[in-house]
Amino acid sequence: MTSLVVSLVALVVLLIAAFIFVAWRDRRRLSTPEDSAAGRDATSAQERHAAERHAAQGEVWRRGQNPGST
Repeated sequence: MTSLVVSLVALVVLLIAAFIFVAWRDRRRLSTPEDSAAGRDATSAQERHAAERHAAQGEVWRRGQNPGST
């Protein structure tokens, strides 16, 4: 029974160590310039879309505020 518990504990410790090593290795991996450029492009497109949506909503609100508008 003791050897089974020790074996299981050793297996769990090895699995945790492998997980930590892989996570550490992946964090140290450098991103490519293309990844950074794609991220900037996506952020730019998202901000542009938000600005256009905001302008369109403001236009609808202003049209509703004009007296005599149809």
